[in-house]
This record gives sequence, structure tokens and C-alpha cells, in this order.
Amino acid sequence: MFTGLVQDVGRIEQLRITPAGRELRLRCRYDDLAEGESIALNGACLTVREHGPGWFTVAAVATTLERTTIGEWEIGRRVNLERAMQVGDRFGGHLVLGHVDGVASVVDIETHGDAQLVNLSLPDGLSELMIPHGSLTVDGVSLTVNELPAPEIVQLSLIEFTLSHTTLSELRPGQRVQVEGDVIGKYVRRMLAPHQGEYGTPSSLHAQD
Repeated sequence: MFTGLVQDVGRIEQLRITPAGRELRLRCRYDDLAEGESIALNGACLTVREHGPGWFTVAAVATTLERTTIGEWEIGRRVNLERAMQVGDRFGGHLVLGHVDGVASVVDIETHGDAQLVNLSLPDGLSELMIPHGSLTVDGVSLTVNELPAPEIVQLSLIEFTLSHTTLSELRPGQRVQVEGDVIGKYVRRMLAPHQGEYGTPSSLHAQD
């Protein structure tokens, strides 16, 4: 379990293919990681395999590579990092599982006063979870939905602190980012599914009632 509050920005210093998958070695500020613990890389929960002072390795299997942008990452790339929550931690962002739902694309970026407004084109099935002022995880960062300007498009407002403490300052139009929808919205959608048709209309059974 994560909160979407980035703790560090690591940098990939080695990539290789191993029996465990695409293995990444990252340089970071952590010096107390444990083998087997969970850590989110741009919002994707992976397992620490090896570690040392200021570095660790993880591996992404085929399923993870299909659902994320990790297969595109190269040496030198900066990555948002968050360790799993501990009992008693402050809960600042929102409930983030580290299970990436898919890849979104940056449509455009506009400066508005002291914030940057970013429009994302969402992957199929995610837009119905979006509500104004709801939550969305983008490359591991907990963000608030600012507006829903068009179908399948969500607008996010990035403040200076977020831009200076994460990799989101590097976003450019056309860039692909990992996104995870709010888990509470997913459960609500699942519970309502038996009572709705494919497009959110009453099912044929209920229409006859």
C-alpha cells in the first residue's frame, strides 16, 4: 500500500535481461532497504531483489512490461520512488495499490498562474472512475482531478512543490505516463456492475421491472 507521495527521485544506472525479467539497478538516497520489500517505481509496485547503500535492484516481468512504460526506460532516466507504508505513517495522498491500470498520454500542458495544467488522454475504462476533485496516480504521484474537459480526457493541476520534487516537471506533449485509478471508485463500479448495462444504463432485467 502506498500514498502517492514521492519520497525520492532515483536514477537508473543499469539495465539487463535476467530470468526474473527486465532488471533495473537504481541509484537512490535509501540505505536501509530490505530484500523482498515493496517499492513503487513511477507508481508500479516492484520487489527489492538486491540492495546496498544508495542503490537497489528490481525486476519487471512480462505482465508488468505490458501494462507499464518500464520496457521503454533507459539508463539515466529519473524515476519517482515511494516505499510501502508502515503502520502509523501519516496518510497524506490517497490509497494507492501500486497496480498500474495502464498508460496515458500527455495531450497538452498550459501554465496557469502558479500552476501547470496538464491534460491526459486516458486508457480505455479509466475515465468512468474520474470525478472533479477526485484522485488519480500519475507516474506514482497522487494528483487531484482539476477538470474533465472532454470524454477520455482528464485535467490535472501541478503545483510548484510537485514539480520540484518529482519527475512531472519533465512532462512533454505526447509523453506516455503510468496511471492508476482510485481503488474506492473501482470497488464502487464493481458493486454497481450487476445493476447496470455495459454503458452504465439499466440492465434489460431491471428495465422490465
